Amino acid sequence: MSEDKYYRSLTRSIVLIIIVVSCTPLLLIAAIAGYQFQTAYKHKVMDHLAALVERHRENIDSFLREKLADIRVIGSIYSPEQLSDERVLENLLQSLQEHHGGTFVDLGFVNEEGVQVAYAGPFKLRRVNYADAQWFLRAMSNPYTISDVFLGVRGLPHFIVAIRVGGDGASWILRSTIDFVHFNRLVENLRVGKTGHAVIINRDGELQTQSVDKPALLPEKFVELFEGRPEQTISLMPGEGLSAPPGYESFRLERHPDVKIFEDRNPTTHSETIYLATVLKNGDWILVFQQSVHDAFRDLYEARSITVGLIILSACMIGGMAVYLARRTVKRIVQADREKEMMNEQIIEAGKLASVGELAAGIAHEINNPVAIMVEEAGWVEDLLEELRAESTETLEEVRRALTQIKTQGARCKEITHKLLSFARRTDPKVQVVSINELVQEVVGLSEQRARFANIRIRTHLTPELPPIAVSPSEMQQVLLNLINNAIDAMERKGGAIDITTRLEDGFLVVDVADTGEGIPKANLQRIFDPFFTTKPVGKGTGLGLSICYGIVKKMGGDITVNSAVGLGTTFHIHLPVAGGGSLAASEPDR
Repeated sequence: MSEDKYYRSLTRSIVLIIIVVSCTPLLLIAAIAGYQFQTAYKHKVMDHLAALVERHRENIDSFLREKLADIRVIGSIYSPEQLSDERVLENLLQSLQEHHGGTFVDLGFVNEEGVQVAYAGPFKLRRVNYADAQWFLRAMSNPYTISDVFLGVRGLPHFIVAIRVGGDGASWILRSTIDFVHFNRLVENLRVGKTGHAVIINRDGELQTQSVDKPALLPEKFVELFEGRPEQTISLMPGEGLSAPPGYESFRLERHPDVKIFEDRNPTTHSETIYLATVLKNGDWILVFQQSVHDAFRDLYEARSITVGLIILSACMIGGMAVYLARRTVKRIVQADREKEMMNEQIIEAGKLASVGELAAGIAHEINNPVAIMVEEAGWVEDLLEELRAESTETLEEVRRALTQIKTQGARCKEITHKLLSFARRTDPKVQVVSINELVQEVVGLSEQRARFANIRIRTHLTPELPPIAVSPSEMQQVLLNLINNAIDAMERKGGAIDITTRLEDGFLVVDVADTGEGIPKANLQRIFDPFFTTKPVGKGTGLGLSICYGIVKKMGGDITVNSAVGLGTTFHIHLPVAGGGSLAASEPDR
């Protein structure tokens, strides 16, 4: 991975970590608090709607019971003979209308054959036969009854409150028509929000009230609420609760057990709708309130939208800050890495200077020999020049020989100093394609004199025609020189041999540097590549040589390992990828 890709990947990782660590608590708190708030808010809304429905049910039932009570009072006070007199009915109707604001539309007295024998009201209904009317049949079998809403003879929606009056073994029916508009207004008043309204249905699924808005519910669905409930006459006691229709999930509020709440999809708008149902008229009617879920929980959804917006804004701010901090952090890491690289280069240069110092004595002696020969030959040439005056042929040949010797020894000094200066020159990290055998021979040439003083032989076993490698020549020279110097230090007391071998193995070029020294204890093998670790006496070594070698080889895409046995010697193995080849399948991290 290139440095740019590495730093970009590091930036992304830091940004991701900051966002995850910062946003996770925020999202958890928002989710938990939002859930708790939503649950509490929905329960509060449902409780409020149930209270409204329950209060309107009580108002409607009270209205019906009150009207029924008024008719029952009349039936208990007046005899059938009096009720058969239309003048009496007209007076009673006028009194009822004065006290109840026109709620009672008319009064009628019906005999047991269903014929209305007396009538007071705005319609011409005297002598009308109600024998086949449902309300009449129920009234004849019950003390009192309230009919469903129907059109009847008059052709207008209305319902009837009727009681049975007995006399002389006969049954008479006192009936009154209740103003439908006044009754319908009780239900129309139950409106909440934009879509919340109520209707009343009977056992046949027929609407008993009108609505300003077209009802979105399907009344036949609520007919199932009547299943298992026997027909009952109206009483002065509140009715029982309901069970939800089959296939619908519902729940009850503890404070309003008589109100059943469930949801269904609105067939008109295809939106979810809340339904609250409760019985009226002791189970003959059902008051159904409906409101769209979106309308009922509008404030909740608005609060949720604001919360989501704030969370998104917070996430964007966190993301922006994460990017800023990540870039700033990576910038500092880049700066630190560059400073580290500069320090590594300085350490390498320091190690190189240390190696040059170790070579100095041998190099000085190596240069001193050819220089002494050159000086001697120069003196001899000077003597010969005195003899040139005799123009002796032998003298000219001696001069030529001396000059040739001076030239040869001068070239030798130049080669030695060139090698030394080439190695001592500042490390050039530029990668070049070179021959490993040539690099080994150059380094051996630099180290031979020092090895000779320590009674150490350097032997090379170079495999010919090895593929080239792509390395920095000066850095590779330093690696080899450090290993050779360490081997010389290990054997300088009693001498020995250094064997340098080059070979090709598993697609990698391998350089082995083996010595016959004392070896490295097993306890130290794991630490020899650590910086500043050394077993040499104080002042003898810095502990940076092998660490530098390790870093250089790793940077080249290779690997360096060591095998050692105490008393037998040590062998270092350098694995380098050939030019154009791959790298190690697995490399250790830089130390």
